[in-house]
Amino acid sequence: MKESQDLLQHPRRNLGNRYRSTAQKFANLAKADPERAKENMDWAEQNARQAILHDFTDERNWRFLAELKANNGDAGGLQAVLEDPLDPDAWWNTLLHGEVEAGLEEFSARCRRLDFRDQRANIVFGRRLERIRTAGHEEVFIELARHLLAHRPINHELWLEMGRLHERRREMDDAWSCYDQVQQLRPHLKERDRFLQRLKGDMDGEQKQPWSGPTVEHRAAFLEGMRSLTARISATTPTPLTNEPEEEVVQRHPDELQLEGLLEQGDLQSAFFLARRLLAAGEDWAEPWLARI
Repeated sequence: MKESQDLLQHPRRNLGNRYRSTAQKFANLAKADPERAKENMDWAEQNARQAILHDFTDERNWRFLAELKANNGDAGGLQAVLEDPLDPDAWWNTLLHGEVEAGLEEFSARCRRLDFRDQRANIVFGRRLERIRTAGHEEVFIELARHLLAHRPINHELWLEMGRLHERRREMDDAWSCYDQVQQLRPHLKERDRFLQRLKGDMDGEQKQPWSGPTVEHRAAFLEGMRSLTARISATTPTPLTNEPEEEVVQRHPDELQLEGLLEQGDLQSAFFLARRLLAAGEDWAEPWLARI
């Protein structure tokens, strides 16, 4: 029963399973009918590719396409399928077998080009970033994690990892900013509050001044920096404000008009960080906008 419910909650995963099943049927037909083997194998591969497009987090989809490539003697296609394992440990072990620094640079360049708004892509590459962090490549992790978060700012788990890393590095302003994102997204986690309590516990004597959070300027700069990373994935150009009726422009805040334009364009990532920056600057009117985003 639970498995059926999970499938209903993941329509793309369900479609991936259906396409893989259809591909298997065509592959069986190819074996049973040699005269139409090529036609059926072509249909099998086409459906196997569709299975991956609908759910590339399921290794069964990749494995079956690899089997088809092997059966068809398509060595180049097989290599292309196998060179990108989904399991993060397998991916990292593959990287270790080559030139690590060159592999990291190639991976970083790839991350800067990709669109991570899709939740599954964000998760797959987020797991790879965890392996990079645990291996000690912290600067690479921070840079690429910001790219993932710019595309999908509701990934509170990655914000939490970023906060813990900044805290361990004693980069308190950045740690607070990350924990603040976590608590805004998941108020019951209280990560920002616990962080402040840990800092208070570190105070020894009256010579240390209590730290209560980064300046408004730092918070605004942090959020604006995150918003700038979303610019390259914006699908449309900003709507000119001159299209608004003159009397409405006078009555409404320019930033509110910008938020409205971003939502109309579907650029939720930029709208999210703009609303957060406005709230950090004390613009309480932006709170309903953030809730809507």
